[in-house]
Amino acid sequence: MTDFYDAQENRTPAEREASQMAALPRQVAHAQARSAALAAILHGVDASAVNSRVALASLPVTRKHELLEQQKASREKNGDAFGGFSALVRGRTMSRIFASPGPIYEPEGNEADYWRTGRALYAAGFRAGELVHNSFSYHMTPGAFILEAGALAVGCTVFPAGTGQTEQQLEAIRDLRPDAFTGTPSFLRILLEKATETGANIGCMGKASVGGEACPPSLTAWFKERGVDVYQTYATADLGLVAYETASRQGLVLDEGVVVEIVRPGTGDPVPEGEVGELVVTTLNPAYPLIRFGTGDLSAMLPGTCPTGRTAPRIKGWMGRADQTTKIKGMFVHPGQVAEIARRFPEVHKARLVVSGEMANDQMCLQVETSADNDGLSGQIEAAVREITKLRSQVQLVPLGSLPNDGKVIEDARSYR
Repeated sequence: MTDFYDAQENRTPAEREASQMAALPRQVAHAQARSAALAAILHGVDASAVNSRVALASLPVTRKHELLEQQKASREKNGDAFGGFSALVRGRTMSRIFASPGPIYEPEGNEADYWRTGRALYAAGFRAGELVHNSFSYHMTPGAFILEAGALAVGCTVFPAGTGQTEQQLEAIRDLRPDAFTGTPSFLRILLEKATETGANIGCMGKASVGGEACPPSLTAWFKERGVDVYQTYATADLGLVAYETASRQGLVLDEGVVVEIVRPGTGDPVPEGEVGELVVTTLNPAYPLIRFGTGDLSAMLPGTCPTGRTAPRIKGWMGRADQTTKIKGMFVHPGQVAEIARRFPEVHKARLVVSGEMANDQMCLQVETSADNDGLSGQIEAAVREITKLRSQVQLVPLGSLPNDGKVIEDARSYR
């Protein structure tokens, strides 16, 4: 396949890495100068030295709940709805403001395809002159605008269907004959099932870009059986496009405008390739210059490049949530606490806290991967658990590589019957 959205997609991995690492110091310096929140977070950081992944990994991670807390505090203190993260100015460089659950407020810059989703739609087969039925919500949240901007960038025309009103949407599809669909996979399924029930002919929609929910291979196959090629688009209002599915169906290709790391949940420490961890994203967008933004989503890097010829790194896809904070005997235990325990012991490669028992009878067992054969190590780790969590736990030493590669740092295996 040689049909790419632009020349960035098939440049060599070395060229891409050099370009992104050269852009990092400029973006860090820009964030320090134009974003009050990032200036505080990155206080004392020499922007010119942030020119490698090792240097980037030394910077703090800002997670979504911290962004929300900062926005709330800032709104009360000085009326800044964005918490000091935005580098845009209302009217001149900011075209819209959106609200995501929280609420978290996000700005939209006034340039075309601000979220860069044109690349994802092009990979899904969307082409100039086609009509797109966009059923993401146009109310307060940015989803519909994120995909609409990408469709317009490709050269499509958009029907702003929005959410709900299934019968009315089927009527519009019958009358307008759109070529493609954007929306959640669950609503696309509702439309297809209702069309079968009512006899409505909507076979014109042969492709779709879906997001906002998981779309497992079984559901993709279900859509394919009904004549719709479905591709996943992973984008957020904070970061824009992060990754997208291609015709190869082998993971999601990372967008050209982000630098992605996979870190151990609760930390900012990158994990080896293939290990499941939290997606941490640095955007090269100067309008909203988030540096090491923790998405809270789990994934893993895949080896090699996409068979379509796109050479950007790939992730496996969405694999769950990284925030595994759990309440045990009335106390909250965080993944970061488990990581802190593990860091105290060089012999420990990986740790996983398993919570079991029934209601009001919680039991903790910290499973620890280690090659050490040290009878005293278990007792030392138990003492560290008590100090850090204020709770007692058993410690089980297990061989290297024996813990599941699923990104879980805390496993809640309690019975709630």
